[in-house]
Amino acid sequence: MFEAKLIVDRDFVLAPLDRRLFGVFVEHLGRCVYNGIHEPAHPTADEHGFRGDVAELTKELGATIVRYPGGNFMSGYNWEDGVGPKEQRPRRLDLAWFSTETNQVGTHEFMAWCRKVGIEPMFGVNLGTRGPDEARHYLEYCNHPGGTALSDLRRSHGAQEPLGIKFWCLGNEMDGPWQICQKTPDEYGRIAKETAKLMRWVDPSIELAACGSSAYDMPTYGVWEDRVLEHCFEFVDYLSLHSYFVKPPAGQGSDTSTESFFAQIETNARYIEDTVAIADAVATRKRSTKRLKLSFDEWNVWYRARHGEHLKQAGWPEAPRLLEEIYTAEDALLIGGMLTMFINHADRVKVACMAQLCNVIAPIMTEPGGPAWRQTIFHPFAQAARWAHGDVLRSVVKSPGYANAKHGELPYLCASVVHDAATDQTAVFLLNRHLTDPMELSITLRGLGMDRELVLAEELHSADLNASNTADAPDRVAPQPLEGVAIAGEQLHVRLKPASWNIIVTKVLRP
Repeated sequence: MFEAKLIVDRDFVLAPLDRRLFGVFVEHLGRCVYNGIHEPAHPTADEHGFRGDVAELTKELGATIVRYPGGNFMSGYNWEDGVGPKEQRPRRLDLAWFSTETNQVGTHEFMAWCRKVGIEPMFGVNLGTRGPDEARHYLEYCNHPGGTALSDLRRSHGAQEPLGIKFWCLGNEMDGPWQICQKTPDEYGRIAKETAKLMRWVDPSIELAACGSSAYDMPTYGVWEDRVLEHCFEFVDYLSLHSYFVKPPAGQGSDTSTESFFAQIETNARYIEDTVAIADAVATRKRSTKRLKLSFDEWNVWYRARHGEHLKQAGWPEAPRLLEEIYTAEDALLIGGMLTMFINHADRVKVACMAQLCNVIAPIMTEPGGPAWRQTIFHPFAQAARWAHGDVLRSVVKSPGYANAKHGELPYLCASVVHDAATDQTAVFLLNRHLTDPMELSITLRGLGMDRELVLAEELHSADLNASNTADAPDRVAPQPLEGVAIAGEQLHVRLKPASWNIIVTKVLRP
């Protein structure tokens, strides 16, 4: 056993928490859409063909915003293919995932699903094979009230009122050589600027995100951000970041330890901070007081189902099984730690989307005609999405740690604290990264009220870090009550199990 401390103060507020931090991602890839969220023959399917069991799990997950329709798919997508009568929609070769796209789910169907699950849409425009003209036409089709050819076309398709899509991504991963019509930073920066101009002229109320680097380790990282923002800084609200967490196979000369795996929390914190520094340097160069926000709109663990048949199947199949990562208890702990990191960067990270929602590197898995279940990573996300409301408080962590080759000494404790003044509830999120020893933790909630009661205390822990959830054992890894939380005024005391993710919610008692 070892001791650690966590201290916050009511007056030391980092930023209000943007609830869009708990976003997800739905791409026309593998079984995410077809035989995922959409399966007309499923016993729970609604009139639009969407699975009711997946919809209920999406609500339970607590996702607040959803990025659609890609992803790499976006860079070859013609939005016109996904509107109008289904029987008239074309079948297309999807060059992003070497599959056949039927276009049976498109703009209106997906908006119906968003309304069904109560989630905000975050749409993207194709800046790979297409450009500003198609983007502004798509926006006019979706958001203009009526009286023009495109808005009246939407009305003829059954949507009399504007769809009201307010958040738009300007392309996807345009720096990547895998991308359909990859661009240089200057090429992309120019097209992003001109697309943003036209889209804002159509609808000034929208928010726009430009593509940052596809990963922190891209060879063009830094140069890409600087050159892109030199062109479009004044015209966009967000810059995107993407990150997938890997654990190298044994025998490849890399550190395959769980401790190194968990250190990717700090790697991504540095990714955020470095990107903020670049964006602010551009602002300084432009003599601007604007502070660009970040949209971390693809993130998850992904390394097992990343090669070979997991990535591509021959014959242009419909909805093949691609990228179906099976998650473990170890993965869930990293996801919890990443959530604390995102929360602790809430001053600049305003949107984040776990990739993806269903079957494809996803918290929800399904079988055609059969069950849907929660993967291990579902649980920390759902807990944070449910309980993190209000202001993020600056956390001071005092904890022993372990050595890491990239980052030096890392504390065993990862933590974040969110206080909701409207309800007097304080949520504390905790990851103990020590693999063998429990943590005796003292928490000081300074200035947040002396007379407190416990609302919730849960832990996610498995003696087997490789344990996973399956259709036959869907709750093998799931939250359990966290026992022994002691409250003494502003002080909380608790013992955290080794390798555990925990949440404690308390509330001030009012007369």
